[in-house]
Amino acid sequence: MRVALVHYHLQGGGVTRIVCHQQKALGRHDIKTVILTGKPPAVRDAGDYRIVSGLQYEADRPAVTPAELAAQMRAAAGAALGGPPDLWHVHNHSLGKSLVLPLALGLLAARGERLLYQLHDFAEDGRPGNYRAMLAAMAAGRRQILSRLLYPQGGHLHYAVLNRRDHQFLCEAGLGGDHLHLLHNPVDLGPVAPEVFPAAEREPLWLYPTRAIRRKNLGEFLLWSALAPRGTRFGTTSGPENPVEQPRYRRWLQVAGELGLPIRFELVQPGGPDFSALLQRAEVAMTTSIAEGFGMAFLEPWLLGVPVFGRNLPEIMPPAGAEKLCQPWTYDRLDVPLDWLGRGRIERAAQEGLRRCLAAYGRNPGKDDVHRVLAAWIRDGGVDFGRLDEPLQETVLRRLVVGQAQSALMQPMDVATAASRGDAVATNRSLLQNRYSLARYGEALEAMYRQVARSATSAIDHLDGEILLDRFLAPERLSLLRVD
Repeated sequence: MRVALVHYHLQGGGVTRIVCHQQKALGRHDIKTVILTGKPPAVRDAGDYRIVSGLQYEADRPAVTPAELAAQMRAAAGAALGGPPDLWHVHNHSLGKSLVLPLALGLLAARGERLLYQLHDFAEDGRPGNYRAMLAAMAAGRRQILSRLLYPQGGHLHYAVLNRRDHQFLCEAGLGGDHLHLLHNPVDLGPVAPEVFPAAEREPLWLYPTRAIRRKNLGEFLLWSALAPRGTRFGTTSGPENPVEQPRYRRWLQVAGELGLPIRFELVQPGGPDFSALLQRAEVAMTTSIAEGFGMAFLEPWLLGVPVFGRNLPEIMPPAGAEKLCQPWTYDRLDVPLDWLGRGRIERAAQEGLRRCLAAYGRNPGKDDVHRVLAAWIRDGGVDFGRLDEPLQETVLRRLVVGQAQSALMQPMDVATAASRGDAVATNRSLLQNRYSLARYGEALEAMYRQVARSATSAIDHLDGEILLDRFLAPERLSLLRVD
């Protein structure tokens, strides 16, 4: 079997890691692969690849028509594989990073070529700028046309997603179950140096192993640092690269300094410990993120014997069952007293946030939508901290630090005893090494590819993109950290 893996770039990041994992995992199987990408890779573990410059992001790519891009992809794949690919495995085609790739793929689909669209992220989920650009440039402002271009459906077209939420949403949008695959990411840190700091000798570092972009909810990380026992240190691995993220990030750095919080930022630096070594050194790994596609932060630390504490995201975690991940130190919401902010202020924030969120997608709130938002945000006199924007979070944080007596109103940090940690670590490490290994991942990919390759070609229809918007824009899902 010949497979072309397609992604805009190999410049680092979560999707790049998965594309490289896929090629590595398939190397043990009778499947020949090549990665088609827009420019030379920046990662060291890229395998066999070919450059197709028209695959670059919209702002970087040379001018190319859909027909030209499709022809370039077919030529590059055929030359590398010794013949045309049996299927195309394409990553994040519908995210809005390219206004020509979805159209080029449509031409391949119309020829009867088999495609597997793997969706890691959605333009409908907190990326309104991307969505509007596609709507204007590709569909003349008509959402039904955009749905046809982004989400074609046919016997020879399959989709793969990372979590139960996306699987459910696509099913509800009309995708048949035998053409929709739930493909959990592998969890593989690669070669890791022997542990230098045994558990008994670890300093009390609570590490957030993340690039501190907005949806990672940095304010909540600062809040926990204010509640921690004296002597506990906190740290993040990386800062944001996107210039749009910088003002909010710099503000949190300023607030942490003003309040004397025990946090060091951007611990992964040239000449210092790398990501894996730093994570291995931590006593606890933290996550306060409010939105993920898969959630590596919940999984990777356990491989190194490090327990995870923080905000749970049930809809993106693997389903319950005999092989359920043990998560004794996570929480589904973090309520702070509503009267610290005032109900009126929260209601106004909810109303304005909902209006702006929907307006970004060309929609208006329904009669009961604000009530649905508030019902999700407020419970028993408390409001979920993760739903608030940065100014509201800062107000809470300053009140908590300045008025220390009120910290009793907040739940304490607790990662239990060393003995119970050991039980959880052993359980989760075994699960990850077996269920989420590269070998297991390669087997799942091969089975999926065989199914796609056997699929008969058919006429092409499309999913209902309005249903996808309905699901992602449901008022209950609103968090102000995802509103521009």
